Amino acid sequence: MALLPRLRRFALALTGRANDADDLVQDTVERALRNLDRFAPDTRMDSWLFRIARNLWIDTTRSRNVRKTSDLSEAETLAHDGARAAEAHLLLSQTLGALAQLPEEQRNVVALVLIDGLSYREAASVLEVPIGTVTSRLARARDALSLRVFGHAAGTETLQ
Repeated sequence: MALLPRLRRFALALTGRANDADDLVQDTVERALRNLDRFAPDTRMDSWLFRIARNLWIDTTRSRNVRKTSDLSEAETLAHDGARAAEAHLLLSQTLGALAQLPEEQRNVVALVLIDGLSYREAASVLEVPIGTVTSRLARARDALSLRVFGHAAGTETLQ
């Protein structure tokens, strides 16, 4: 139960829509419960659940061939006043749009490392790729997000 909020954040990053994320979390938990006998005691439960969720999402997108769209309804809870609300809503909208345009491999790494806070090693384990692959995908994703949201690559400054 304690992992459900993290699992939902990961699912939301994968799907881009709150309803789809909720469905993915439910499907993940159902599959995990059905296959609990396959859980290795030396494995981290969160990594196991993230891997199940990722594989389910891949299966779902392949079968439905659905493109991600942004669900901005959650942005309304971020701001407290009009000016900040508008700015936060715009930044969130741009960021979610930019995240949706990333290749799936980069979105997965962003979701695990930047959103959920896994280490590079843990993300590599979940994604079943070398740690160097996680590092390079994350670097490319950061640059792409920064370019799309702020107009310049991460780590560069623009002169005005």
